[in-house]
Amino acid sequence: MSLSPSPGFSQRLHDVWRLSWPIIISNASVPLLGLVDTAVIGHLPHARYLAAVTLGSTLFSFLFWGFGFLRMGTTGLTSQAVGRGEDQVVRNLLGQSLLIAVVIGMALIALSAPLIDLGLWLLQPDSDATARLSADYAHVRILSAPAVLMNYAIIGWFLGRQNARVTLLLMLITNSVNIVLDIVLVVGFDMNVKGVATASLIGDYTALVFGLWLVRRALKTLAGQFDATPLKRLKAYGELFRVNRHLFVRTLCLLFAMAFFTSQGAQLGDQTLAANAILMQLVMMISYGLDGFANAAEALTGKAAGKENWREFARSVRACAVFSLLTAALAALAFALSGPWLIARLTDIEPIRQLAGEYLPWLVIMPLLAVWSYLLDGVFIGTTDTRAMRDTIIVALAIYLPVWWLTQPLGNHGLWLSFTIFTLVRSLGLVMVYLSRRKGQWADQDRFNE
Repeated sequence: MSLSPSPGFSQRLHDVWRLSWPIIISNASVPLLGLVDTAVIGHLPHARYLAAVTLGSTLFSFLFWGFGFLRMGTTGLTSQAVGRGEDQVVRNLLGQSLLIAVVIGMALIALSAPLIDLGLWLLQPDSDATARLSADYAHVRILSAPAVLMNYAIIGWFLGRQNARVTLLLMLITNSVNIVLDIVLVVGFDMNVKGVATASLIGDYTALVFGLWLVRRALKTLAGQFDATPLKRLKAYGELFRVNRHLFVRTLCLLFAMAFFTSQGAQLGDQTLAANAILMQLVMMISYGLDGFANAAEALTGKAAGKENWREFARSVRACAVFSLLTAALAALAFALSGPWLIARLTDIEPIRQLAGEYLPWLVIMPLLAVWSYLLDGVFIGTTDTRAMRDTIIVALAIYLPVWWLTQPLGNHGLWLSFTIFTLVRSLGLVMVYLSRRKGQWADQDRFNE
């Protein structure tokens, strides 16, 4: 264990903000791209174009999010290697993560036909024309899979090295290219949905080229050299596979929970579905901030864990908790005081406004419950204790579904109750595991390690 002095708490707060703000801004830029896509396609002569892009975007959001472990696993392992001062391991992790991303991306392209057919069957387009346009979008968009997944690995690697600005740069490049080409290809060349998909495709590969250039520059600052041996030996991927398989299952469970909520809301009618979608959009707005602080927790706790400096680790967790809890409290207050006003900004349809207002109390308590799962996900990613993330979300799902079944007579309130309990159980589970770890392998061993 390192005996060198660790930064004071005020310095740790500064580190958290330094790592968080680029991620928060990059997350907040995502809705801007969605608005441009909607504005460009929304001016085409038929609504089916907008419906097709919406379905196609949803399909790839779920598909690519399912492989988000490439970002999270790379961050955790890289930050620990940085803490141990093992530059060669940092190099190897980047190469391994990029190679895994390429293999998965090429596999997705090879399997694109059945994957797209399955995805559109699950999303159930409302007409054959919309289905065909959605398929046109998807068959172009799938070609970006290697670039998207490689960008995940690059962002995760830089974040593990406590360089969060790369996330912002890559997101700005992707979105800027995408927005310009949306206008050029859709308005200028009349490519409709294929133009939107092509703009996304070119934006992803443009960001990848820039990301690889940044990687090349960063590698010059590291000791060691390129070594192909860890890339060729399957056994060398053991740690990455261990971390990522748990993250993959955890992500699938989270995707299922969200999809189940949406699906059951749809069964209650179009207005209920729309009201739930508006409230979930507000939840997503808060997640931009909480994600930024969770990502900071990944990098800072991972580095401390790599050094086995558990006092620095605890200080990092506390600093991230300060920002996370403040964000959650402000969000809950904003929803309580200004919820109807926020809902009115998202829809002009009075019945949907009233319905969303009826379920607003669930939204008020949601940030206060969810904040712990965001924060501790970051901690467990940093320590690569991803099994805990997997196990706690499985337990939460096992409670979520029976509660939904028992509360069906309550209608949408029952659905929100079950989802709220899912969030609560997930957070409580992570808190209990964290406290247990702090008494065991993460306990402060050296009283002088300040």
